[in-house]
Amino acid sequence: MYRVTIDTDACDGIFACLTRDDRFAEGEDGLATLDAEGVRREDGRVVAEFEDDRRTDAEQAAEACPPGAISVETVEDGESARTETVEDEASATAGAVGDE
Repeated sequence: MYRVTIDTDACDGIFACLTRDDRFAEGEDGLATLDAEGVRREDGRVVAEFEDDRRTDAEQAAEACPPGAISVETVEDGESARTETVEDEASATAGAVGDE
């Protein structure tokens, strides 16, 4: 299983992702979104989890995103409710170390 996350604060509406993966679409707000079942919006992010053979398409969409607003990550069993990305966890850890 893998998770695709779009950081809507970072998205500039360039839509390079749309040409790499047809699950990406233009949202009503003029930013990228995902056109798939189970999509949720939370804290300035569009998040969806998939169990299919299209991870490469999602990764190509992420690589094509000029502002780097898309992330694709592996989701372990029992982890699907977690919404933080790897980058967020690293920032939180770094902040905690600096706060000591």
